Amino acid sequence: MGYIKAESFLIVDRHPVHRSGKVAEWLAAHSKEIELFFLPAYSPELNPDELLNNAAKAGVSSKVRTKDQGELQAALRSYLRSTQRRPERVKSFFKGKHVRYAQAV
Repeated sequence: MGYIKAESFLIVDRHPVHRSGKVAEWLAAHSKEIELFFLPAYSPELNPDELLNNAAKAGVSSKVRTKDQGELQAALRSYLRSTQRRPERVKSFFKGKHVRYAQAV
């Protein structure tokens, strides 16, 4: 397969940090190990991270009424840790119609 340039592939959205000079410099130095692929602009439905973000917003806001930023951060951290301990829940973010491309084979 001559067209594969790297050992690993990372699919990212077009957030400015992913397109920064430091990231480009690091990627150039590690081009045999990793290759970046950008999602199309304005396509959150293609990004499994967005599915997690939506679940976290719903999960945190429906369970706890926070009084300040510290409580909100603690509630979010708790939700994410709980999700992290549930592999089937994490896998579910990759089963949607538009994000199946990102499933591990």
